[in-house]
Amino acid sequence: MNPTAGVLLYLAVMSFIAYAVTTYDKLAAKASRRRVPEKVLLLLAVLGGAIGEYVTMKLIRHKTQKPKFMITLPILCVIHIAAVCVVAYFYR
Repeated sequence: MNPTAGVLLYLAVMSFIAYAVTTYDKLAAKASRRRVPEKVLLLLAVLGGAIGEYVTMKLIRHKTQKPKFMITLPILCVIHIAAVCVVAYFYR
């Protein structure tokens, strides 16, 4: 597997995990159950799940009023996309 595909696969897996955790948090909020801490959601985003988490949050309208998420996640998305571009450039 070439490095670019590896990075893309990693980001896809992390995005899926972030999607699942964000969706669980939304369902837990509606059911008044124990929530996922915000620092866990942000950690998942930093570790590569920013794109999946941002898209999920917009689709299910979860934490969209929190500047911490609505500023940080797009910035992380740009960083992750830039990382893919750098890897693709140097390992073509």
